[in-house]
Amino acid sequence: MATDQQEAAKLAQLTHENPDEIEVAAGREREQLEGWIPEMASETEVREVLEKAFDYRGDVTVTKKDGAVLEGYLFDRRSAATLTDSYVRIIPSKAQTKVNVAYAEIARVAFTGRDTAAGRTFEAWVKKYWEKKAAGERNIQIEPERLE
Repeated sequence: MATDQQEAAKLAQLTHENPDEIEVAAGREREQLEGWIPEMASETEVREVLEKAFDYRGDVTVTKKDGAVLEGYLFDRRSAATLTDSYVRIIPSKAQTKVNVAYAEIARVAFTGRDTAAGRTFEAWVKKYWEKKAAGERNIQIEPERLE
């Protein structure tokens, strides 16, 4: 068992450590998907592309096998055992309704919209802060950028 002195020493060490050294978490590298039109030849590729489309923070253009084209934000997906039972949910850019499209109906996905999350990491925010501080600005506030 640890003594009270040992516990106090551990606590003192923790409170004096650099937070950047003790709070390290691996981040997720974001892929540059904007403008990408992937191949979707196999069931695995269809599932992978639609998973990336779900994570994408911009509009996608879905071309169905019947030739219909749907452009909008893919906000949900339901993966099941078959492509027929799996589907995505899209909010079309020119409508207020939500549309369900089965994976089996999708011929092509194009990442056509601007990725609204690109360049908006915490590291980018900190970089802007230090640039403004180095320029001599005071009362620095980083305001959100307009999306459109």
